[in-house]
Amino acid sequence: MKILIAMDSMKGSLSSREAGEAVEAGIRRVWPDAGIRICLLADGGEGTAETLTTAMRGRRQQVTVTGPLGEPVACGYGISQEGQHRTAVMEMAAAAGLPLVPKEERTPLRTTTRGVGEMIRDAVERGCTELIIGIGGSATNDGGIGMLQALGWDFLDRDKKAVPDGAAGLRELCFIETGRVLPGLERCRFRAACDVTNPLCGPGGASRVFGPQKGADPKLAEEMDGWMERYAKLVQGIFPAADPAAAGSGAAGGLGFALRTFLKAELEPGAKIVMEKPGMLEGIREADVVVTGEGRLDGQTAMGKGPGMVASFARQYGKPVIALAGSVARDANRCQEKGIDVFFPIGKGPATLEEAMEKERTKENLADTAEQVFRLWKLAAGRREKGGKG
Repeated sequence: MKILIAMDSMKGSLSSREAGEAVEAGIRRVWPDAGIRICLLADGGEGTAETLTTAMRGRRQQVTVTGPLGEPVACGYGISQEGQHRTAVMEMAAAAGLPLVPKEERTPLRTTTRGVGEMIRDAVERGCTELIIGIGGSATNDGGIGMLQALGWDFLDRDKKAVPDGAAGLRELCFIETGRVLPGLERCRFRAACDVTNPLCGPGGASRVFGPQKGADPKLAEEMDGWMERYAKLVQGIFPAADPAAAGSGAAGGLGFALRTFLKAELEPGAKIVMEKPGMLEGIREADVVVTGEGRLDGQTAMGKGPGMVASFARQYGKPVIALAGSVARDANRCQEKGIDVFFPIGKGPATLEEAMEKERTKENLADTAEQVFRLWKLAAGRREKGGKG
């Protein structure tokens, strides 16, 4: 019996690795000698760098950068070497993520992506020519100008002085100058792991949709949207093909727009990038059954998120797929259209959200549910075998 486990992280509770190990523990209670392979899974948010670095057999590089509120933050990214080719894998959230900002201090007027640019600079100076950046989980709404400042672009106010950090910088922005851009960027290929399709501006744009969760009230969100629109017009004066309406431009508070326009990045579903790396597709091809899942299984799971992407590839190889989730929404049956054959919530009885997300409780529930699922699988397999012999 060969089983591939590819669990996404259960945000606020378990990492992809921890979830996979919990599922394995449950299966081994039933099938101790099963051939089990765990592949880490992510979709551009938390865990993307670890997942890709592990798959590419890379190493962790530590660096201290400017945090979202301007203070030093220690973070890391992965570096993988294949011959003369060196790849960096990083998450913008490591330098500018929402968890780095205390709730009482959250305001996109101040938060900056400067540390993301400092991570990129460090990687380029270490010889990396391909950079993969997960852009989920941001605390920022600065259009990516902080990142670009760290890479040598100058964003200036009417007096030709550097604009302040955060969305306040977009408010003051009058000029963009390119004379000090970091050498070597033009030789680099950038790929952004992005799971949202929002444009930069408008009702569905970065400021109005994501601004409130970063500390903006409705009035500020509307003002920031106007600043973002003016920023886009200034950028189009340098890059006429810049498209603020392109899908994903509003990701990470406009970082998607900056990456696509200034660094020629390709914005792709994070799960797709993960699936391309060594191990995952091979594991699916060889498996008798695939187990995947995440914290909440719903209609969005089928729209390019990690478990949905795993299921779509498994379907191509004719492999059955079981999904385990912390909770299951009413529209989760849409996942079955994408290749998830059956799904199970792991909860046991009534619990508050905080209780349900406790790490040890989640591990136990995952293992216990996996055990029961594979008891049923083994029972059915045994009966099929007896029927065949008869």
